[in-house]
Amino acid sequence: MVLSINAGSSSLKFALAKVLPGSAPVRTAHGLIEGIGTAPHMVVHDTKGHILNERHWDKTRQEDHDVFLTALFDWVDTQIGPDRLIGVGHRVVHGGQHFTKPVLVDAATLDLLEALVPLAPLHQPHNLAAIRAIRAVRPELPQVACFDTAFHAGQPAVATRFAIPRALAAEGVRRYGFHGLSYEYGARLLAQIDPDMASGRLVVAHLGNGASLCAIRDGQSIDTTMGFTALDGLMMGTRCGALDPGVILYLQQTKGLNAAQVQNLLYEQSGLLGVSGLSSDMRDLEARPDLPAACEAIALFVYRIVREAGALASVMGGLDGFAFTGGIGEHSAAVRADVCRGLSWRRT
Repeated sequence: MVLSINAGSSSLKFALAKVLPGSAPVRTAHGLIEGIGTAPHMVVHDTKGHILNERHWDKTRQEDHDVFLTALFDWVDTQIGPDRLIGVGHRVVHGGQHFTKPVLVDAATLDLLEALVPLAPLHQPHNLAAIRAIRAVRPELPQVACFDTAFHAGQPAVATRFAIPRALAAEGVRRYGFHGLSYEYGARLLAQIDPDMASGRLVVAHLGNGASLCAIRDGQSIDTTMGFTALDGLMMGTRCGALDPGVILYLQQTKGLNAAQVQNLLYEQSGLLGVSGLSSDMRDLEARPDLPAACEAIALFVYRIVREAGALASVMGGLDGFAFTGGIGEHSAAVRADVCRGLSWRRT
């Protein structure tokens, strides 16, 4: 059995899968620990959606990953026995230039990944905290890091360069792209559902609290909207997306904001939350059609998707298919319909 983990700031998603020689892993259970830092709650479901285990904690600190992982491993041991778990796979957002495929984690790997924290401050610290917590409670258990940036590693150089001095580019200041694990899975699944579309010129929209688009041709990433960090590209739940760099200079030079304040504004106070003044959750905004600012936030979210999708279609020389994934992509029929209308390109 193997355990896969996606550790975030306030939640920890996981799945347990059976591994048989010569075949793909088969998921047997999945779950979520949410409310980390407030009122943590763990729930585990089987493949039919039945609850296998549920637990609540009193308020704990956000950094207490070891508490939750110990509880998770205790449950795993009761389900499968202490000796059947052969490894843990982790989603790690940023692999930088060093990691373009999954890697077995050791101390040196952790040090390299720690250096990338400034490039993904909302995600990387929590990804690494889970790895360290498991090393503390189960030091003998192999852990593998799988990177969101890896799927985009084969993009042409022209898609990854910034128009900055070459010395900075040589240091790794370039476009990496993210959500790669989602795109890789989506491309593989689409190849089973619609092989013709999957082998054509495809744009996939990963729409959630984090959002991006990826141009994929024959299962390979051609270009994507996120760049050096997970802040670029589309408007998101609390992140601004693509922004004129001059705005940052204005915030620092005219408004007097320091680097930490700018980071907080762009990562935590912008996006759907900043435009609507109400919420970063699309469900909350769609529930308030009477609130002009909420409607404006949704309209801007859709507009940016349509505009960036057009740019990616141009890079590929056309568009044969468009696929949605992520929480908003899955659950918001209205957003899907508005995006499709925007991409219809009908003559008026």
